[in-house]
Amino acid sequence: MTAAVRPNGPAVLSALLEARTGQQLSDDRAWRMDTSLGPLLRELGLGTLDQLVQRLLAGADPSLGDRIVDRLLNQESSFFRDAAAFDLIGGALADLCSDRRARIWSAGCSTGQEPLSLAMLVAERADAPAFEIVATDVSEGALARARAGRYTQFEIQRGLPIRRMIRWFDAADPDWVAKPELMRALSFRRANLVADEPPPGRFDLVMCRNVLLYLTPAGRAAVFDRLARALRPGGLLVLGAGETVIGQTHAFAPSARFRGLYETTASQRSDVAA
Repeated sequence: MTAAVRPNGPAVLSALLEARTGQQLSDDRAWRMDTSLGPLLRELGLGTLDQLVQRLLAGADPSLGDRIVDRLLNQESSFFRDAAAFDLIGGALADLCSDRRARIWSAGCSTGQEPLSLAMLVAERADAPAFEIVATDVSEGALARARAGRYTQFEIQRGLPIRRMIRWFDAADPDWVAKPELMRALSFRRANLVADEPPPGRFDLVMCRNVLLYLTPAGRAAVFDRLARALRPGGLLVLGAGETVIGQTHAFAPSARFRGLYETTASQRSDVAA
């Protein structure tokens, strides 16, 4: 009698992450599996990843796949992460939207620090336009935290000086909660950058930082096309410090006006207009 072949736990979990989000868990990130899923294993009373996969494949818990994916996603975030990028954004928005409401999309917003940083940045500028920010993420767990606008003392101090902390957050011992006037500019929704269409409407600025580097080349190309379709003519794309459009897509090129940001190419604008 032939013994049943037991599934390779890490391989199944990597495939699950890629199927649900388009993200690849490369060899140099494989350590995240044990680290990220350890608390879930303890919560479920399981000892190994193989046991977790067996429960997943049994199908008795329909929410288990989402819980696993949420734990495997890299939700590293902080306020005003990469300050130089935010310095560029403030001036760019004032130039682009001097006479109308600015629309911003924070794609892959994680637990909300990026869209809140954008809201603070724009609200504090005397020359800033009225604005709205749409923030999306594939993780419902991250979005729940983002919608609450609630952060620990450790999180609130990462990138946020005391002046801004006091102005825009209320103490809720032991945490801090974003003020309602800041949250009113934000709307949050679940979206998979690889599989879903962009939020409705066109945007003046799209921030998609530290997401694309985890995707396959085909996934990156598809996401770049979606981001390009979401931008208004003259709109700008902001990527992470380790990301670029060069050699990745024909939809974007480095901006001649704002060094470090990206604009849609003439061919892409023609395709959208058609």
